[in-house]
Amino acid sequence: MSAVDRRPPHEVRSAAVRALFSLSLTLVALIVATLASYAGSGLLAPALLLMALGVFGTAWSLLEILISRQIAAQRLRGPNSASPLAGSREPRRRPAGRRAPLESSRVWR
Repeated sequence: MSAVDRRPPHEVRSAAVRALFSLSLTLVALIVATLASYAGSGLLAPALLLMALGVFGTAWSLLEILISRQIAAQRLRGPNSASPLAGSREPRRRPAGRRAPLESSRVWR
């Protein structure tokens, strides 16, 4: 991947969309529960149940984002990396002006 293309993989994007969807439903349930408690309505119990399920779903989705990011990073590193914490290590390159001495230019005495 180039430095310009910073788009996350498809799995990470879909997990983020699910997390935002779950968070938005949780916030709607919170608003409904608040209004139902002010009004003394019978919608309070279902709204609280939906809000509890939404909090669980949001936490699950955030955990899914973390796991899918780790899997995508591991896939980019490749199977022969030193360790998961090492990251990708590219070999150091010499500056363009300097070259290594040729083997055939040595003088044998």
